[in-house]
Amino acid sequence: MVAAAFDDPKLIANLVSKIASLGVSDAQLMEVCGTHTVSLAKYGMRALLPPGVRIVSGPGCPVCVTSDSDLSQAFQVAETENVTMATFGDMMRVPVGGVSLLKLKARGCDVRTVYSPFDIFAMPSDRETVLFGVGFETTSPGVAAVLREAQRRNAKNLSVISCFKLIPPALRALLESRDARIDGLILPGHVSTIIGSYAYDFLVKEFNVPCVIAGFEPVDLMLSIYALLKMIKTRKPMLVNTYTRSVRADGNTDAIRIVGEYFAPVESEWRGLGVIPDSGLALRDEHSDLDARRRFDLKPIKVPEPAGCMCPEVLKGVALPTDCPLFSRECTPENPVGPCMVSSEGTCAAYHNYG
Repeated sequence: MVAAAFDDPKLIANLVSKIASLGVSDAQLMEVCGTHTVSLAKYGMRALLPPGVRIVSGPGCPVCVTSDSDLSQAFQVAETENVTMATFGDMMRVPVGGVSLLKLKARGCDVRTVYSPFDIFAMPSDRETVLFGVGFETTSPGVAAVLREAQRRNAKNLSVISCFKLIPPALRALLESRDARIDGLILPGHVSTIIGSYAYDFLVKEFNVPCVIAGFEPVDLMLSIYALLKMIKTRKPMLVNTYTRSVRADGNTDAIRIVGEYFAPVESEWRGLGVIPDSGLALRDEHSDLDARRRFDLKPIKVPEPAGCMCPEVLKGVALPTDCPLFSRECTPENPVGPCMVSSEGTCAAYHNYG
């Protein structure tokens, strides 16, 4: 299929017709990828579905699920004298107790935005440089490669706060909690290119939930929705990969290998989901010299969620952004109260920007 076909109106209309012909009138699907969240909202795809078929968002935005206690450690480093804090763009604006990295920068702290983790090698070599490492399985391999390069260069001034998250344990926690009704899962495309389809086998075997790995274009998403509803209709749950042009069964083995060289799974706190075993990545003991938490003796600080903010409920799929009393009122992309309105992949931002 050529690239132009992935947003072909005729193909989309055909899939919409096929979805309607299934006759499924009561189903709730969950997408767990921030890019899927944006695509569904941008192209108005929820409006094309039969009445009673709903799609809610899960914990697919790495900025959104990063806990305030992890952010508090980044703030501690940013406020340390002679330290440069480097992070990705959206993390700059996440508010915690009225503070953000962007506000700390305005107060004179040396906080810088990077577009690639390798940008830290352009930072001043006479200062400590700390990378605030946030993201899912798609981000951690690049940071592992940076750490390898830092060791090769003998760059003693570089370290990382590892707040990387792993998607499969979060999905397990969601399904075990039963907080949200989940009749089918639209699985993330980007993450799946790294970890492969095998990583999700347990979702069907243990929970009997239909799952589809999907791409990001309108035809990709409508095809995934059709496949899920067909499995729900026939009561034959399977794991289906409709994104075969990018996702292999065993994923990207080179990326998996370098992550395993530098990081090991540990329990991690997720906004909305709480502490989940083996859902985060910490630097291995043999690389402890690269761990900013150890280097700066960082301690997490518990911060309550902002009053009225429903980001935790949105991330669990038990509420829509429009259920939040702050949505598009006190909380907007220009003045966000919670992280779901900050990130370009945040569910609240997607609903606000695209209706």
